Amino acid sequence: MADDAEIEARFWKDLKAAPFVMLGLIDARDGHTQPMTAQFERNGGPLYFFTTKDNGLIAGLGGSSHRAIATYTGKGHDLFASIHGTLNVDQDEATIDRLWNPHVEAWFEGGRNDPKLTLLRLDTEKAELWLGGSSIGAMLTRLLGKDPKDSYKDNVAEVTL
Repeated sequence: MADDAEIEARFWKDLKAAPFVMLGLIDARDGHTQPMTAQFERNGGPLYFFTTKDNGLIAGLGGSSHRAIATYTGKGHDLFASIHGTLNVDQDEATIDRLWNPHVEAWFEGGRNDPKLTLLRLDTEKAELWLGGSSIGAMLTRLLGKDPKDSYKDNVAEVTL
């Protein structure tokens, strides 16, 4: 049985190893999310995403902050997350320099000075985290005469980030 702090620590560890989320704006007309690579400097956020000025998320922001959601599936499908917060454009040069790396550079023709370069910042607020429960494990638990939902409830955490 994991407590909320253990589940949250596991989330940050897994996100560092496989930093891919589906990011979207809440209440957007099309309800569209898109794959993005998250970067963060400390557990708890914020999460940063390099993108281009012509990305649909930028248009959806309309020059101001907006409620957003990022969903995450761990590499082994054994951890899931729904992360809520506020998404903003962050053009702080020092932050861009700290986060810049060869993997990001590969996406921008002009490198660090590409005129389309934009950094998004998701100021995280809360998340719901689930440790994966296998169907086989649930079946075995049921065969033993127990309700798999009883043991699974300890694998869910609602945390403030």
